[in-house]
Amino acid sequence: MDLDIVALSRLQFAMTALYHFLFVPLTIGLSIILAIMETVYVMTGRSIWRDMTKFWGVLFGINFAMGVATGVVMEFQFGMNWSYYSHYVGDVFGAPLAIEGLMAFFLEATFVGLFFFGWDRMSKVGHLIATWAVALGSNFSALWILIANGWMQNPVGAAFNPQTMRMEVTDFAAVLTNPVAQAKFVHTVSAGYVTAAIFVLGVSAWYMLKGRHLDLARRSMTVAASFGLAASLSVVVLGDESGYMTTEHQKMKLAAVEAMWKTEPAPAAFTAFGFPDQEARETHFAVHIPWVMGLIGTRSLNTEIPGIDDLHKRAEERIQDGLRAYEALQRIRDASSVAEIPIDAKATFETFGNDMGYALLLKRYVDDPRDATGEQIAQAAWDTVPPVAPLYFAFRIMVGLGMFFILLTGTFFVLSATRRLDRWRWLLKVAVWSIPLPFLAAECGWIVAELGRQPWVIEGVLPTAVAVSNLGASTVLLTLVLFTALYTVLLVVEWKLLFKAIRKGPQLQPDTLAEARARGHATLATARS
Repeated sequence: MDLDIVALSRLQFAMTALYHFLFVPLTIGLSIILAIMETVYVMTGRSIWRDMTKFWGVLFGINFAMGVATGVVMEFQFGMNWSYYSHYVGDVFGAPLAIEGLMAFFLEATFVGLFFFGWDRMSKVGHLIATWAVALGSNFSALWILIANGWMQNPVGAAFNPQTMRMEVTDFAAVLTNPVAQAKFVHTVSAGYVTAAIFVLGVSAWYMLKGRHLDLARRSMTVAASFGLAASLSVVVLGDESGYMTTEHQKMKLAAVEAMWKTEPAPAAFTAFGFPDQEARETHFAVHIPWVMGLIGTRSLNTEIPGIDDLHKRAEERIQDGLRAYEALQRIRDASSVAEIPIDAKATFETFGNDMGYALLLKRYVDDPRDATGEQIAQAAWDTVPPVAPLYFAFRIMVGLGMFFILLTGTFFVLSATRRLDRWRWLLKVAVWSIPLPFLAAECGWIVAELGRQPWVIEGVLPTAVAVSNLGASTVLLTLVLFTALYTVLLVVEWKLLFKAIRKGPQLQPDTLAEARARGHATLATARS
């Protein structure tokens, strides 16, 4: 069997990323929920809130440990499987990753120990500060990772140096304030909040169905419903911003997500449903909603959204321009000194250098892009179209689930406000069965973001096909099988530990039980009077 080293390396990274992203959103969201619960405990002095924080903290700790274990492997893959990528953009991409480790992860890892072991050794306020530090560390960690990832989607603040053959930082502030990175951060973090809220809501609903730990369950559901509703609404608003950034910086991704083959008159319609056929370049049985895509994608009524066919033609033009830059680069590299660089070669590279990445698309077919035939250039231009059907359906699953989360958390928010959380058992069952859905939505979002960028590992700069290490395909296949097996075991272990902790339930302290009895006596006396 002819094994493709590029496909295997992509599959290995995708597998590890998909597994890792099962743990990340829950960690981010639970950290904030823990901080909210402990804040209520410090403000009210009610011990039930302390026990709630400890109980959900156990589940947070299990998930946090698994997230760390699965995340470490991903960073090593940059050096092992993607060595040319690391060489080409390491000066830019490495900085946010280093800051994430030195600042965010160390902050989170340091204070997570204080959270678990400092309850009887620290003051209430001191422990609360530690809990909020864990929450901030989790969110800061996501920030720096998404700054790095956002740069891959929109490489600003950096330029290619012909002398070193590397991308180098020219404006670190631009890297930090990259609008794509900021939109991805707030959208991803809000999705994590929704994941944790649905998780807490579902587990609490299970306790209510079983008639166990009702005080803890009701309070947890109140926090989860209100927090989840706010997060679900923000995901929609922030997702709209992320979509607008895609229109600005990744037009082909947007066209693929919408299966928009032809450029439509402004404002473009939104394809609510259909069956994309990439070979025929049409969407069968499409149901269109007029104007919606134009409003979402451009926030105007008179701006066109280019279709795949027009973007493909533009890609072919950019490949031709990229070949001019590639030829100029070779002449610059052949010069024995900076003083001997031909002036016309330098001017040509400055003019067309931003398109050189398009010339590198040809390395999939020929060693020297200048030797490519017209047929190979046309094929490379079609390579800029990502897989349409997976993107189309993944986006719609994600959006549909987002609407469901608003409905679910809004319903329980109203029930909580009216003290009728346990009125309809079927709604509690819906909450329990909804626990996996935010994870599915998060994975769909990851597919849209990362698969939609193909064939680029750095949008418009470095094709995925030339970024891999020079490894044997059998080696990558072996590690792919081993990582899949290991990650599957870790996932099973995590869920077994979570189920065991949930079945065991919270360890209520004597003062919590005394408070519950006192409330019960007070309620009985009120009823009798």
